[in-house]
Amino acid sequence: EGQEMVFRALAPLGDEYLAALRKGFEDRWADVYENDGKRSGAYSFGSYDSYPYVLLNYKDRLQDVFTVVHEMGHSMHSWYTRRTQPFVYGGHSIFTAEVASTVNESLLMRYLIDNAKDEKEKASLLNMYLEEFRTTLFRQTQFAEFEKKAHEMAESGEVLTSEAMCGMYGELNARYYGPAVTYDDLIKLEWSRIPHFYNSFYVYQYSTGYSAATAISSLILEKGEPAAAAYLEFLRSGSSDYPIELLKIAGVDMSKPQPVEAAAARFEELLAELEAIAG
Repeated sequence: EGQEMVFRALAPLGDEYLAALRKGFEDRWADVYENDGKRSGAYSFGSYDSYPYVLLNYKDRLQDVFTVVHEMGHSMHSWYTRRTQPFVYGGHSIFTAEVASTVNESLLMRYLIDNAKDEKEKASLLNMYLEEFRTTLFRQTQFAEFEKKAHEMAESGEVLTSEAMCGMYGELNARYYGPAVTYDDLIKLEWSRIPHFYNSFYVYQYSTGYSAATAISSLILEKGEPAAAAYLEFLRSGSSDYPIELLKIAGVDMSKPQPVEAAAARFEELLAELEAIAG
């Protein structure tokens, strides 16, 4: 049932994409269920000449369908790239790595909202979508600013004590969320449990990737086959050019503010839609 939901949602990408995706399920790219000694979480991984394997733990929840569509987005990106590019260009840069997965998520979410059986279900989906924007576009930008400031402290010779890091994180959190939020004092410790901070400058690409993916999914739904074809060409491009240039193939120019502004505007539209339902 989850697979069929994915196929229906990704139908705008065209028959070629769906056929390859179906073959991926049939060829058992995904390690689906929990098992002894199996780790939690989910990811897509493989070598240049292997299947783009997926690890996840599927429990028949809607959230698990989103995990499937996300990780298969990664794997389809790898599949298209490795069939087209030589080994040297067979990977993906940090700037493009989360685009394909998030395009799939966006298409699934918009399909579910458009086909919600009643207002209650639609409101639940809208709330879920808004949370995706908050945690990916907004929160990851906050994370990126914290990381930048921490590196600037180190570069200027300041000592990175836990007290200094907590103080900086608490101030950023208050500035980003404003006075309407009630703060637990423990929020200032949150930075210490974010594993990405221990890999320099990674988190920013969640925000840029989400903005690009929101723009690309809108193009596909609005313009149909030409936009889908351009997107598949992007998937085939691997790391054969600079990331900004590769995204232009799919119709998005991340050197300009429009994709980020459009994503923020989309958030406003979704919020207004939820408020209208809530009355």
